[in-house]
Amino acid sequence: MAVRDLANLSKRYNSASAVKGPGGPGHGPGGGPRGRMRGSGGKPKDVRGAVGRLFGYVSAYKGRMAIVFICMLLRTLSALAGSYMLRPIINNYIAVGRMEGFLLALGVLGGVYLTNIVFTYAQNRLMITVSQTAIEKIRNDLFGKLQKLPVRFYDTENNGELMSRFTNDVDNIGMMLDSTLLSLVSGTISLIGTVIMMIYTNIWLALLTVLFTPLFMKAGGFIASRSHKYYSAQQAALGAVNGYIEESVAGQKVVKVFCHEDTCEQEFGILNSDLRQKQMGAQFYGGIMGPILGNLSQVSYALTIGVGGVLCAAGVFDVGGLTVFGNYARQFSMPINEISSQVSTIFSALAGAERVFAIMDKEPEQPDAPDAKGMEQTEGLVELSDVTFGYNPDKIILKHISLTAKPGQKIAFVGSTGAGKTTITNLLNRFYDIQDGVITIDGVNIKQIRRDTLRQNIAMVLQDTHLFTGTVRENIRYGRLDATDEEVIAAAKTASAHSFIMRLADGYDTMLEGDGQNLSQGQRQLLNIARAALSKAPILVMDEATSSVDTRTERHIEHGMDRLMKNRTTFVIAHRLSTVRNADAIMVLEQGEIVERGSHDELLSLGGRYYELYTGKRELS
Repeated sequence: MAVRDLANLSKRYNSASAVKGPGGPGHGPGGGPRGRMRGSGGKPKDVRGAVGRLFGYVSAYKGRMAIVFICMLLRTLSALAGSYMLRPIINNYIAVGRMEGFLLALGVLGGVYLTNIVFTYAQNRLMITVSQTAIEKIRNDLFGKLQKLPVRFYDTENNGELMSRFTNDVDNIGMMLDSTLLSLVSGTISLIGTVIMMIYTNIWLALLTVLFTPLFMKAGGFIASRSHKYYSAQQAALGAVNGYIEESVAGQKVVKVFCHEDTCEQEFGILNSDLRQKQMGAQFYGGIMGPILGNLSQVSYALTIGVGGVLCAAGVFDVGGLTVFGNYARQFSMPINEISSQVSTIFSALAGAERVFAIMDKEPEQPDAPDAKGMEQTEGLVELSDVTFGYNPDKIILKHISLTAKPGQKIAFVGSTGAGKTTITNLLNRFYDIQDGVITIDGVNIKQIRRDTLRQNIAMVLQDTHLFTGTVRENIRYGRLDATDEEVIAAAKTASAHSFIMRLADGYDTMLEGDGQNLSQGQRQLLNIARAALSKAPILVMDEATSSVDTRTERHIEHGMDRLMKNRTTFVIAHRLSTVRNADAIMVLEQGEIVERGSHDELLSLGGRYYELYTGKRELS
């Protein structure tokens, strides 16, 4: 069985994923934008900016960070003092065989190291609190931004890729803030203190040790430059794998119907292999930095101790001083080794941070006009005047659409797939703004109405139902969160859903999971209708609400819809023309234009496009 586009599969999932929108995957004219969103593979564009923004989250807790800094400082001082105390102990007691006062000196040394342990515990405890609080804030900001992004964003972004940013990318940031940030600051303080004590102990040995620093920096920089690239590519490849898994799981029925299980395994194998290769490169460069720098530090240490031994033999340096300097020489390379050992965390976190901030930097939904006002006591008079619109400005979908829906009227849209039916309903909700023309409700331009109140006055029943994890009651109440239980039941009765709900194991308290997979498609749609009924919105949009159910279930749903549409201005999109016979006006759309309009009988008498569709002489496509 052939795998789709073997050569470009990994590239396609890395760079973009065209996903579901108003008209389905990768939909085109009339169904929404055919979009691809650029991924985040390759070299990060602004590492310094990402680091600055991460520190911005941490710096919000300046008080705790100040205590952490003090603990770091005291911990470093106690470590340096403990090391230096070895010099008088060796010179005054061990070297001369003197035991008087030796145990007291050891006790003081033990107390110094105990103090070091206390300050180490305090700094780690506080830093974990700060870092996890910062991560909580990052997740909240990211999720909050998702609520403010326009529908256009979700029409072009992959769900699995978004989940990867919430999980893998944010977790990598958390790992860096938990440990690496602490190592960076603590290591810097320790490095400065160690250099000072080395100079104080023996300036010539200190100069010899410091001479190796450029070699450390050169080796670290060489490896880091390659690690950065591979870790960025690794994060993008991980997002691609997650996106494919999400897509495959969601479409598992389609996979099985067309017997594409083997193909899915092969395609996943390609993406997984791409991830493996990039992880190998990232882990290799991240893993070799520690050993390389560690071996360099051993060479530096051996040379320093060798020269120090010569100085001791010449009588210009003492054994205790050489022992202390050996400890300082190790401490000098330790911060560099610690940071190098965490290079994988650093670069994974920076790559993840850029991916997270890329979402946060997306343009939110355009704000309401400064003089926008709310909608109160809406009658439901909807007018479209010479409306022109395209998801992309250079490709117009709707052309000079004009119509009037009076309060309580039922307006139906019919026509071929891609004609622009769903697009009109998207414009009513201001999911997209029109390029030309005017849409008014009760004579007020919808651009002068606050979006929240506009959408509160428009209820939608879509072909694709979506139920949340929770009880039946909670899912219906999603239409109006302040509704009472009695209102929820009344809405269910309006939608003809009450009888089947009462047959469920726990009635209205039955728990729904997995988008209501324990219900039939018709039952899920009835709950969707009940949700719309509860909203009490004066304007109703029915977008092919019965197209995916059988005829018997359709009649049952239509009874609920008829009650729902009573006294509401209703826009109906339907492929089954029998469902729009009683509409006050039927709009026949072709290629973004209204080619016919009128009642069912009027359009039949014309003998035109609607007549051909209704009599079967021409099929909807």
